[in-house]
Amino acid sequence: MIAHEIDYHIYGEEMQYVEIELDPQEIVIAEAGSFMMMDNGIQMETIFGDGSQQQTGLFGKLLSAGKRVLTGESLFMTAFINQNYNKSKVSFASPYPGKIIPIDLRQFRGKFICQKNAFLCAAKGVAVGIEFSKKLGTGLFGGEGFIMQKLEGDGMAFVHSGGTLAKKELQPGEILKVDTGCIVGFTQDVDYDIEFIGGIKNSLFGGEGLFYATLRGPGTVYIQSLPFSRLADRIIASAPRAGGSSREEGSLLGGLGNLLDGDNRF
Repeated sequence: MIAHEIDYHIYGEEMQYVEIELDPQEIVIAEAGSFMMMDNGIQMETIFGDGSQQQTGLFGKLLSAGKRVLTGESLFMTAFINQNYNKSKVSFASPYPGKIIPIDLRQFRGKFICQKNAFLCAAKGVAVGIEFSKKLGTGLFGGEGFIMQKLEGDGMAFVHSGGTLAKKELQPGEILKVDTGCIVGFTQDVDYDIEFIGGIKNSLFGGEGLFYATLRGPGTVYIQSLPFSRLADRIIASAPRAGGSSREEGSLLGGLGNLLDGDNRF
């Protein structure tokens, strides 16, 4: 499998986007809804699955698309083809504040494992599949379930993380303990398991859940400071409720407080 060779540039700090430069007839695939802008002459085409050349025929395409359903993604992806006679550019944006991570699969021996909603885009030829957890505890309590995404091939892929990104290079036998939602992805040699926090007070009143992930080296691990689920929970908790006021806004002065702080909702 030989993926298309694409050039890229990542712009921004908190809300990043990646600009990909395509040679004539080069193709990049992306998740639906990640498109930002493109030059004239680039053609969009909706495809089943990831468009890789690993499977052929209708059954192979259905199998590829079905794998994406298991990871909670859409059956379809979008391919962007440069139909110009010269180089053209197409850009894709991160869906929430964080960082876009370029993954050169050749540096990771052709495989990278990531959380189910981390994939953003990749060169055509990169296969976006599923990775089943081999351990029962990881599947039941790991936050991502039995299934994670795997990116395979020899080209460039891009995944996104929330908040600030930490990259850890684990030595053989070195263990890193992480909140299960903070894992973005890791290389195939990393051993991923779940460990019980322990202690009645920690379990009942710690507010950090009952389990955390243990990642054992060797390998590379990417950690995010703000999982989208955590961000969504905070937004929902602070949202105005019917018949009430929003949390932490005008709590002492009620509606008058909202007028004074500039939040003039009627």
